[in-house]
Amino acid sequence: MAFSRLVPIVAAALLAACSPTGCNMAPTGQANDPLGSPQPVRPEDVSDSAVRTIAFLGDSITAGLGLPSQQAYPHIVQQMFEAEGYGEVEVVNGGISGDTTAGGARRVDQLLGPSTTTLVVALGGNDALRGLSAGQTYDNLASIIDAGLASDVSVVLVGMEAPTNYGTDYQDAFRGAFLRLSRQYQGSITFVPFLLEGVAGNPALNQQDGIHPNEQGARVIAELLYPRLRDIVDRQSSAAR
Repeated sequence: MAFSRLVPIVAAALLAACSPTGCNMAPTGQANDPLGSPQPVRPEDVSDSAVRTIAFLGDSITAGLGLPSQQAYPHIVQQMFEAEGYGEVEVVNGGISGDTTAGGARRVDQLLGPSTTTLVVALGGNDALRGLSAGQTYDNLASIIDAGLASDVSVVLVGMEAPTNYGTDYQDAFRGAFLRLSRQYQGSITFVPFLLEGVAGNPALNQQDGIHPNEQGARVIAELLYPRLRDIVDRQSSAAR
């Protein structure tokens, strides 16, 4: 796919910029984050017990690196809910630039607050860059899913593709990790095969780095996820009646 052809161009630059603790796309407030990605909001900051919180656990794409916070795709999802009258839905952007599935597994509990009803897991893009094996990616994602299900929240697993310069064996194993999880948790989670569907490899939908979506690309991602999230909220509301 176009994304696989594009990533090798930028992967070497990303690797060169990464430190042992993370990529050059670090959380807001760190000196090596010139673009200033937004700090994630915590579910405990939302006090209304009637709120249905959708928490996004992700990396720089979710954080909206290079964009104003209101242009990150989770915020656009929030706007879509509001436009359709879902006043009870509150979106929490738990995107941390440079994060891996290992980092997500360590911090997922921070997003599982009392009002959290849905957890969107959108991680994996940095795993190859940080040297994680496909098996580690699988184990970390399984741990995140288990934490969400144990907290009785609806889990949405969103897939990612590996860069071609790691070879077809890694690409296949990486993609296979997501597919194995979708089969293992079939009936328990919602699976979206590729976060950047329709966005990856399209210069009109990405920033100059060719990796991070621009405002239009973020909207395409939101439009991909929103119908599934709305269906989940509708089911939760029906079950609560």
